[in-house]
Amino acid sequence: MAIGALQELLFVLGGVVALWFAWRALEWGWLSPRRLGRALRAQGLRGTTYRFPDGDLNEEARLVTAERAKPMPLRSHSISARVQPLVHNAIKEHGKISMVWTGPTPSVILDDPKLVREVLSTQFRNLKKSLLPARLIKLIGQGLLMHEG
Repeated sequence: MAIGALQELLFVLGGVVALWFAWRALEWGWLSPRRLGRALRAQGLRGTTYRFPDGDLNEEARLVTAERAKPMPLRSHSISARVQPLVHNAIKEHGKISMVWTGPTPSVILDDPKLVREVLSTQFRNLKKSLLPARLIKLIGQGLLMHEG
């Protein structure tokens, strides 16, 4: 009898843990990006809508492949479309202040130098370097790239 009650308790605990992980995954992959997208649109940013689960990464891969298939003009110094075609298309379609999705994380694009200067001079405490995976930190070390400040 005690073993049956223990098994029931373990099944219930396993179900609760599974539901918790499912909720966290739903929050990470769907609810949070949708909430962030609505908040950024309410502030006037235009851009692509979030596509589950990878945002604009498939579009970026398609654009990079298409861009690399064409030869670059010999006397052209305009390389932005070739290096970052997703950002180039976002600026062309949605304006100098726009956003794209890198997975479930929105990336805000500012192409106006005065606005970039204002953001960097007033919001420097809010801007943090993105954390790199531990394997990459071991590879590149704790040098100037990883320095805060």
